[in-house]
Amino acid sequence: MSIVIALILIVSLFFIATEQWTNINKAAVAVFACTLGWVLYISFGADFVGVRHLQDYQTYLNGIQSNSVAVKEYIAKNVFLPYVAYAAEVALFLLATMSIVNILHTNGCFDFLTLWIRTHNSRSLLWKLTAFSFFMSANLDNVSTIVLMLTVTNIVLPRTRDRMLYGSMVLIAVIFGGAMTVIGDPTGLVLWNRGLITATGYSMSMALPCLLAWIIPTALVSIRLPEKIEIEHPRMPYRGDDTNMRFWQRGIMFIVAIGGLWFIPSFTSITKLPPFLGAFCVLSLLWIVNEIFNHTLFSVTRRFRVDDTPQRMLYNTVQQILYIVGVILAVGVVIETGAISWFSERIDSIIGNIWIIGVITGLISTVLDSFASCITMVSLHDVSTVDAYYTVDGAYWKVLSYATSVGGSILAFGSISGVVFMQRQGVSLSWYFKHVTPLALTGGIIGFIVLCLELV
Repeated sequence: MSIVIALILIVSLFFIATEQWTNINKAAVAVFACTLGWVLYISFGADFVGVRHLQDYQTYLNGIQSNSVAVKEYIAKNVFLPYVAYAAEVALFLLATMSIVNILHTNGCFDFLTLWIRTHNSRSLLWKLTAFSFFMSANLDNVSTIVLMLTVTNIVLPRTRDRMLYGSMVLIAVIFGGAMTVIGDPTGLVLWNRGLITATGYSMSMALPCLLAWIIPTALVSIRLPEKIEIEHPRMPYRGDDTNMRFWQRGIMFIVAIGGLWFIPSFTSITKLPPFLGAFCVLSLLWIVNEIFNHTLFSVTRRFRVDDTPQRMLYNTVQQILYIVGVILAVGVVIETGAISWFSERIDSIIGNIWIIGVITGLISTVLDSFASCITMVSLHDVSTVDAYYTVDGAYWKVLSYATSVGGSILAFGSISGVVFMQRQGVSLSWYFKHVTPLALTGGIIGFIVLCLELV
């Protein structure tokens, strides 16, 4: 049965990788795989428990005679629920950050961005857009950031070709901005939640490689741009009851949100509570400030204006949450069968070099989603106090995280934010491969070399 459950994960990863051709949503595949895997696991639970959890199971029985019901109850409470907790921590964190972005956007806290970036200088516009995207994705989840920044890009740029080119540079900035911090990308968040990395140590190692991976492609595109670019001159959107809000009030809300998110690593370090609770704290404070400044904005009787950006954020974030939960639970059930341990031993004996493993994982993540690639490879090892590569803040975790980010930028559908970009901008895989892949690959390789030099 271990082989069958492992094959379910392999087949599901195949369908996740081929989503662009099969048109089967990867979130649906991940959720189905984890459900089927755990049903099979608990159906043959006595075999698995007897091998991996025998002593703990006997303690759980406390002298009671073992039977099929007891085995299932033990698995449900002591084996399955810890993986649910891992997944829930990530899901609740993403839900909180999505809500924070929604409140800020609905209150017009990002309206200044449309005015600030507006310029006929094509290079200045490119750097402003990507710099803000990089900064925002380091503090918010990638999906919310890409939806927000593509909305701004499409407001400012009237030509489809410009939207595609500038949007692709925004995507690269979002991917590597998110990879730079533990709260910007779900992969880093999972590594942090599991105690594999520390927030400060991770960001210090990833900062320079991620900056290079963003700056180099942007600079290469900037050199080839014409001097001037055609832009729109949009009016600020009508926001109903919040039109009386002053600039300083929006500024306070923005500072509360971003400053609060920066404080989350410190909150977790001080209290030892999971990061999502820190995000909930920021959300609640922002909500209170919103009620003080503009209590009618979220009134239950208020009609919403015609603006689909919050709805897009909600739709894409919900899919992202379901996908992440599905992947974590699907990989978790394979871990419990022992198949992951067997595969880890084969990889270590055949390859045994974390840098080569990182390159291979990066190549896999060009077609398979970067989150699924990274979490699967991360699951091959536990934290070690002997091997320096696998200690807390060890090189293995950082190499995998960065390599899968590079893979997700080489072909856009290798990341969830990339899929959102392709759907939103109408970008084909052939266009992206021709115009963006060489740039993303160049920046990613240089950043990877720098990361290796830092970690050696």
